[in-house]
Amino acid sequence: MKLLLYSHYFAPSIGGVETIVMSLARGLAELRATDGAREFDLTLVTQTPRESFDDGGLPFRIVRRPGLWQLGRLVRNADALHIAGPALPPLTLGLLLGKPVVIEHHGFQVICPTGQMLIESRGEPCPGHFMAGRRSECWNCDPSLGWFGARKLWLLTFVRRWLCRRAAANIMPTNWLGEELKLPHASTIRHGLAQIDPPWKGEIQRAHPPVIAFQGRLVTTKGACVLLEAARILCQERREFELIFIGDGPERANLESRVEQPPLKGRVRFTGKLRPSELEAVLRQASMVVVPSLGGEVFGLVVAENMGRGLPIVASDLGSFVEVLGDTGVNFPTGNAAELATRISELLESPLRREDIGKREKERADQHFQISRMVREHGFLYQKVFRGAEPFKRSGHPR
Repeated sequence: MKLLLYSHYFAPSIGGVETIVMSLARGLAELRATDGAREFDLTLVTQTPRESFDDGGLPFRIVRRPGLWQLGRLVRNADALHIAGPALPPLTLGLLLGKPVVIEHHGFQVICPTGQMLIESRGEPCPGHFMAGRRSECWNCDPSLGWFGARKLWLLTFVRRWLCRRAAANIMPTNWLGEELKLPHASTIRHGLAQIDPPWKGEIQRAHPPVIAFQGRLVTTKGACVLLEAARILCQERREFELIFIGDGPERANLESRVEQPPLKGRVRFTGKLRPSELEAVLRQASMVVVPSLGGEVFGLVVAENMGRGLPIVASDLGSFVEVLGDTGVNFPTGNAAELATRISELLESPLRREDIGKREKERADQHFQISRMVREHGFLYQKVFRGAEPFKRSGHPR
């Protein structure tokens, strides 16, 4: 089967979508039929420039930044089209040319104009204004968009939703997302994670004072400010700890300025982006990982990856995080710094509880978030929609 995989963002760009698309593309390129032939002749299309990345080292063809005419030819020559997110050009072309279109949803673009489910002006989770019919509320969500920008995104949300309803299949990484998006032909396929084999396997060395780690882009939606406020509360309670922010982003300067004065001065460290070996070295010292996101999360790769490391997770109670963690880890009310401080304090007091949580998280990650399963289920779905059969509906995602 000639499969065209479209992802607006791809390597060398770094992010959750890029990580999943790379794992999926590599896995699909390696699938073999019983006669040894490749199951999929895969071409990946992206708008991300190559820069110094080695496209030739990948087991599939890459086309970067094609014009509309070239994209149309690629779609016409494909047997099926997979789109990472409801990107309008390939989605429209695929439907016009009568191709089986599969959309994997990595955001909320069909129910939220900004795709984040976050009220930017207040830094609060959105209660679902668009789907509840309170759609004029979306115009005032992000003042930085301006009058025209807000209404443009608002109109495009209707267009994306209308087009996605006509796709052959809509893939969700969590059942929770499927319930939120309410699209037909929906299937749940959990994201798969590369096997994490920490260099400290069997010999974890926790630092003193205990290290609380944050890993992710330093942007508003990730809730780093909530974690800083929780850290202030812990200081008032005379808790000993070191807080480490792993990652970079536009909020870094603002966050750094907030920790230059007591009580946080000297307790918070910013590492910026780290190479894989450096990341593992830092996390080797961590007593827990806090994921305080305010919105924009459809799965939670940072949650799942650190479950795979066996690190205790304290995460906001966004629906995707709750589903991925299941009965492991610790949740707190989204945006509530006082409750976050309480959860962290409880874990700091109990090393045995942290150890138990980490063990159960790793068992869950190893069981449910496998790349091989993700690839097989995608391949099965492509074959089904290509043959015109009703896409399978996976209902076994653990809660």
